[in-house]
Amino acid sequence: MDFGKFKYEQQQKKKEQKKNQTVVQIKEIKIRPKTDDHDYETKLRHIRRFLEDGDRCKVTVFFRGREIVHKSRGQAILDRIAEDTKDLGKVEAEQNAEGRTLQILLIPFGKK
Repeated sequence: MDFGKFKYEQQQKKKEQKKNQTVVQIKEIKIRPKTDDHDYETKLRHIRRFLEDGDRCKVTVFFRGREIVHKSRGQAILDRIAEDTKDLGKVEAEQNAEGRTLQILLIPFGKK
């Protein structure tokens, strides 16, 4: 076998592997602790759509001003989101506090 043929076959294998791979994206939804029910439902619909498409979803509750005193509200929102999306995915990273934000990472059950 000559080197040119070997090199060509390697290129074809790489091309085939690249065509078959899937790119996992992380989508992010930001929520405030004072978010009303209708806005919550809208954000929840977006999260459900992301999970159905097979993307990971990072949900961030960010606090402004003196809202940081009431972290329990943010934790309650994240718990509610995890409960409402448990049929589509699961929580990969538990609640994580970073500065003025609380975050969870949701991953879908199925593949794209």
